[in-house]
Parts: sequence; C-alpha cells; structure tokens
Amino acid sequence: MANTTSYPVISGTRIRMFSDGAGQPTLFLHGGAGLSVWTPFFQAMSESYDLRVPEHPGFGQSDNPAWLNSVSDLALFYLDFLESQKLEDVNLIGNSFGGWIAAEVASRDSSRLASLTLIGPAGLQADVPMPDIFRWSYEESLRKLFHNSAIAERMLSQPLSLEQVASQMKNQTTVTRLGSNPYLHNPDLPRWLSRIRKPTHIVWGAHDELLPASTAEVWKRHIPGAKVTIIADAGHLPHAERADVTAEAVKSFLATRK
Repeated sequence: MANTTSYPVISGTRIRMFSDGAGQPTLFLHGGAGLSVWTPFFQAMSESYDLRVPEHPGFGQSDNPAWLNSVSDLALFYLDFLESQKLEDVNLIGNSFGGWIAAEVASRDSSRLASLTLIGPAGLQADVPMPDIFRWSYEESLRKLFHNSAIAERMLSQPLSLEQVASQMKNQTTVTRLGSNPYLHNPDLPRWLSRIRKPTHIVWGAHDELLPASTAEVWKRHIPGAKVTIIADAGHLPHAERADVTAEAVKSFLATRK
C-alpha cells in the first residue's frame, strides 16, 4: 500500500504525516495509541479522497512542544494546520482521543470543514460508568480494544522494537497528561457542540469496552442532525477491526454530502 510520509512544520511544530490519494481533502485524527502504519482503512479512504493522517504533537515522531497542555491546544493546532495547508471543504474524521480533538475543532471553527465523522470519540461523559484505561497494562489494553480476540493475540505475539516501546511510552504519557483529569472528557464541550453546523456522522463499534456504544446517542443529542452508525462485531477500533465495513459506511455518508 503506497503512501507518502512527510514532516510539515505547523506554527513552529514539526509533525509526521502520512498522505495519499486525490480529490476532496480528508483529514484523519488518530486515537491515543498513536499513529503506526498506513492501514487498510486509510487505503480504502485514499482511493476516493485526498487523505492526510498527521501524528499529533506529543506523539510518536512528532515534536513534543512546550505549549501542549490540553486537548484545546491540539484543537487550535489543527485549525492552524488547516490554514497552513490551505485546506478548504475538508472531511474531518477522528477516532477516540482524535475524535475528541475533532469535535473541539469543529465546535470552534467549522468554516473550512465539509463534514465531521467521529469514530468512538472521547470527549463527552458516557451515560454509564467507564473503566479506568490508565490503569490497564499494555496486554490488557490490547485485549480490550478488539471484539475479535484473535487480533489482540496476533499483536501480542509480535515483539516490540525499542522504537515502538519508546513511542508507546511517549503516547501514553501525553494522553494521560491531557486526558485523565477530568477523565476523557471536557465538561464544557456539550454546550458548544450545537455550534457544529456541518453534516456529522457518529460511528461506533457495537462491542466497545473502552467507551460504550450507548454514548453515540449522547453525541447525537448535542449535535443537530447527527447520524449514528453502529458497526456490528467490532470493538473500540471499528476502522481497524472491520476496515471494509467501516470505510464503506464512512464513504457512503460522505457521498451523500457532496
């Protein structure tokens, strides 16, 4: 699967970014586990769109800037990103921690956006108690991410390189610092979500053990006209676990918005 890796500098911060495809610009914001490889979901999306997948400041090979103190900082960074890249009419997609960032972006300024897709996003309090993911071991986290246990077993059987371990530690440190207090949500976000006036799609794995699928309805209540799609036989990462089904759902939604 071909893609390009670049290292743009946005507002003085150097980040790593994967990109491929042509057409309407589409920006994917990754979750708390970080950005590792070009996935089948990315490949499917790049066949129809100009897909860009940046690695957040504070994660992996991207800079860890002194100004990074909150999810709000990341939201403002991505508004700078859109302006710096001269992007308009953008499909913004975010998963989990990246979904939280995407929602914060769209609630602040959606003038450069065409649509918003949130895949199992953090950012709002669930209507049922949530587990404390910051207490989970690496092994436990992997097992909880996927409904299909064979995926976790396959990943656990592959030893991590020193570089991968370092990236994991950096990613976990950043997510914990930015997302643990208050726990994985912004208590002020609900009152601003009504400012999102772009077509919005909430996508959730039916068997999500990190953020319960019922939270999709909480998001729907706060974002006018939002559509909800539940992906069967998938956990917290439906775009990884059922890439073909999730990509088709996302692309079908986007196609109706053209």
